[in-house]
Amino acid sequence: MNNKIKLAVAGAVLSAASIANAGIIIPAGEWTLDINGNVNAFASFGKGESNDTNTTVSGGLANYDDASGEDKSYAINTGLLPAWLGFTGTTRQNDVDVSFTISFQPNVSDNSGTGDSMTPLNRQAFVTFGDKSWGSFKLGKDLGVFAGTAILNDMTLLGVGAGGYYSGGATTYGGIGTGYIYPAWRGQVAYTTPNMNGFQATIAITNPDQGTAGSGITPTAANGGYYADRFGIEGQVSYSWTGDVAGKVWASAMNYDRNGGDRTAANGGAGAWGRDDYTTSAYDLGATITSGNLNLVAYYYNAEGAGTTLNALGSDGVYWTSATNAKERDSDGGYLQATYVIPTGTKLGVAYGVSRLDKASGEANSTLLDKNERWTVGAYHPLTKHLNLVAEYNDIQSEAHNGNDADSSSLSLGAILFF
Repeated sequence: MNNKIKLAVAGAVLSAASIANAGIIIPAGEWTLDINGNVNAFASFGKGESNDTNTTVSGGLANYDDASGEDKSYAINTGLLPAWLGFTGTTRQNDVDVSFTISFQPNVSDNSGTGDSMTPLNRQAFVTFGDKSWGSFKLGKDLGVFAGTAILNDMTLLGVGAGGYYSGGATTYGGIGTGYIYPAWRGQVAYTTPNMNGFQATIAITNPDQGTAGSGITPTAANGGYYADRFGIEGQVSYSWTGDVAGKVWASAMNYDRNGGDRTAANGGAGAWGRDDYTTSAYDLGATITSGNLNLVAYYYNAEGAGTTLNALGSDGVYWTSATNAKERDSDGGYLQATYVIPTGTKLGVAYGVSRLDKASGEANSTLLDKNERWTVGAYHPLTKHLNLVAEYNDIQSEAHNGNDADSSSLSLGAILFF
C-alpha cells in the first residue's frame, strides 16, 4: 500500500487487524508493483439551525436553514478520504531504493442531472530515491509537509467530519478548519533524513504559486497570478518510540512570501489596487500516544496570514485596507482526540476541534469568521480485514466577529474498503 495510505491507516485506524497492510502486489522483473487504494461512501443526514436571521458567518463551516426556512439536508458523499486508486512501483538499483507513485481519486457525489460532471482528482505523482543510511529525496506532487501529520492522525479520515451534509463536493472536510489547516497537495522537492533512533526530519521547497481567488486577491494574466519571491519552505521534525506505551511527537512549520493582486468587483471592490507583499507562516505541535487499545492525540497550530481552512496560502488570512496595505490576520487552533478499541474490534472515538481567526489591527467587526468548533463521536467497525463500517455524529458551531452564529449537526452511516 502506498506510503500515504499506510500513514492514514496507521494514524486513523489504530487497529492492524481491521485493515489490509498492503495492496495488490505484482512482481514485474526488477520492479514490484503495488496497486492500492480505497472505496468509501456515506449517507449523511444533516440539520441546521432554524428560525434565526443572524446565521451568516463568512468562512463558517456550520450549515443553517436557507431562505425558505428549510433546515434539513441529505447527501451521499465520499468522506474525508476520496475514493483512491494508486500505483506504486519500487526497486533497488546501484544500492539506491527507487520508487514512483501515481494516484487518481474519483468522486462519489455529483449533483449534475446525469451524474457525470465531477472531474477526478489527481493528487499524487512523485518519485523517491534514497537509502536508509543517508535518507531519501522526493520530487513531485504529494501531501504537504506542514499539518500533514495532523490530518493523518484525524479519526474522521475514515469517516466524514464537517461538511457531510453538503452534496456535490469531491470530499468532506473532516477536521479541516475545525482543528487544523488543510496541508493541500503540493509540488515539492523534499529531503527526509534516515531514522536516527526514532528521530527524523523533513525539509522541502514547495510550489509557491499555489492558490485561488480569496481574501481580496485574484490571480490574473496582468499580475502573473500569485507572485512569489522564492519557493515556499516547509519542514517537520519528529520523534517516535515503541513499547507498551508507544507514541510520536512532532513539530512542523511553513513559510511563504506572497505578493497581492488586483481588487475586482468579483471579490468586493472595483479597480486595480496593485500588489502588496505579505507573509504566510505557521507552526504546529502534536503528539500521539498508544497504550493497549487506547490512543490519544493532541495537536495545536499557530499561523499568520494563513486563514483557517482550505488554503494555507492566504484564504481569509489577509485584510486588504488600501492599494499599499495588506495586513495579515492571526489564527490558531487544534484538536484533542481519544479512541478505544473494544473487544469486538470496534474502535470508538470522540474528538473536539477548534479553529480561530483574529481580526487584523484596525479591522471592524463583520460577518468574518471568529471560530469554528467541532465535536465528533464515531464508531468504526472492522467487518472484514479490509472493510470497515462507520457511524459518525458531528456537531459544528460557527461564530462571526459581529456576533452572528450558526449551528448544525449531522449523522453519517457508511463504509470504507481498503485494498
